[in-house]
Amino acid sequence: MVNWREFSTRAPDLAREVRARFDAHETHVLATLRRDGSPRVSGIEVDFAGAELTAGSMLDARKARDLLRDGRFALHAHPGPNGDAKVSGVAVEITDPAEIEAVQGDSVPCNLFRLDLREVVLTTVEGSTLVVESWRADRGAIRFERPENGPVVRIEH
Repeated sequence: MVNWREFSTRAPDLAREVRARFDAHETHVLATLRRDGSPRVSGIEVDFAGAELTAGSMLDARKARDLLRDGRFALHAHPGPNGDAKVSGVAVEITDPAEIEAVQGDSVPCNLFRLDLREVVLTTVEGSTLVVESWRADRGAIRFERPENGPVVRIEH
């Protein structure tokens, strides 16, 4: 897994497009795992704080408890006409008061998480072609195209 800065260094064009999707809207959808393993989805705001992609919640919220118990997450940027972006990985709680204040601008009690990335996916439509750009920390970027709703074509980067 990598932080946002390392991902941006490895795949700068994809990182720029994905960040634009997250910056376009304030609230996104976070998927976490409940105690019984079933999924939970919650609204959440994210911040690109230096090298990190971070997400916070009110202290002791259900989504925070889920992440503290099992840090695996999926985060879906609010979809819009310019594309669909998703990131997934493991959330790690930030507990240093100075870091929390630097990210949120105050010291109000909260749960704040650094989102370490395992996979990033951007889906767009170019003309009549569905395009999926996928990046994983262990293999880099791959582009898939489905022209005219036909067979998928894989394009290595």
